Amino acid sequence: MAALGNVLIVGGGTAGSALAILLARGGVAVDVAEIKPDLTALGSGITLQGNALRVLHDLGVWDRVAAAGFAFDSLGLRTPGGDLVAEIPDAHTGGPGLPATLGMNRPELAAILADAVRDAGARIRLGLTVDALADTGDGVRAELSDGTAADYDLVVGADGIRSRVRGLLGVGAAPRPAGMGIWRIHTRRPKGVERTDLVYGGPCFIAGYCPTGEDTMYAYLVEKARPRESVTDAGKPALMRALAEGYGGAWDEIRADITDPERINYTWFESLLVDRPWNRGRTVLIGDAAHACPPTLAQGAAQCLEDAAVLAELLLAADRLDQPLFDAFMDRRYGRVKAVVEASLQLADWQLNPVPDADVPGLMGRISAMVTQRP
Repeated sequence: MAALGNVLIVGGGTAGSALAILLARGGVAVDVAEIKPDLTALGSGITLQGNALRVLHDLGVWDRVAAAGFAFDSLGLRTPGGDLVAEIPDAHTGGPGLPATLGMNRPELAAILADAVRDAGARIRLGLTVDALADTGDGVRAELSDGTAADYDLVVGADGIRSRVRGLLGVGAAPRPAGMGIWRIHTRRPKGVERTDLVYGGPCFIAGYCPTGEDTMYAYLVEKARPRESVTDAGKPALMRALAEGYGGAWDEIRADITDPERINYTWFESLLVDRPWNRGRTVLIGDAAHACPPTLAQGAAQCLEDAAVLAELLLAADRLDQPLFDAFMDRRYGRVKAVVEASLQLADWQLNPVPDADVPGLMGRISAMVTQRP
């Protein structure tokens, strides 16, 4: 007899949606509580490495993702002036049947996953979160923000880096700034941009872009974190254009399009790693609620998707929901996630505090080799 009859997933982002799809398809009654009024995502774009694409393929949404995004298999390195220095084959961490990397618009990925959640039969409850949790030993009593309460076999906190569930569990971990800020803009894709190209140097630590569709891409500039209060909506275009002045090539066209503050996003790099275990009784954290890292390895979404895939596999095969199950989840996830978070932070630190003999290719190669293996 299956151990899991019903589950509450708090948060309908990448991790929560993926878990909802897998569990609902496995016959579990799934409620998704999402604090926002719809299952959408903000942000300009997202870079998905092969191991993220592998999970999306397993979710059955790969065809839609492939049609909505832009796939490529190499990485370019350029001078601040725009000259190509090197073209590096990218690792196929998802296996030979998938591209190495795919860029797409975040809202489109969110919409694809939301449709799959509904198609799987999960119940989505919007504008709702959890106010209190009480573990009864054989389940969890969840009090919701609309004043209702319900009993679940399991509660999953997939509610992001500032997780409410994490706070309700008394987990003291909190996100920490990494010392860098990133400017992103969703813009037109200049002709000739067929992959991510990066510039290390110029006025920013990193200047890069990633194609996201037939005629779209997102571009980004990474600098030392500036006070958030110094970045106003009205001032975003001028600030980003000033930084972009130091770059040529495709950036000439990108810079001319940096005019609309609605398409510009500025955030700090942050990190988080909750010590194992990620559960307290029958409530467990996944995704950004448990771990987050700077996007220096483009592994954030991939690790969230892997959490969902591994947890769903264990839950659907279990005849008991007990601590050994959550320990098995940690055995498969904690070391891998910890390595990704630490490597992402190391790459950021090498930018902030340059080390002449920093082995960037070696570090990136080790992570690529690790994530190529299924978790």
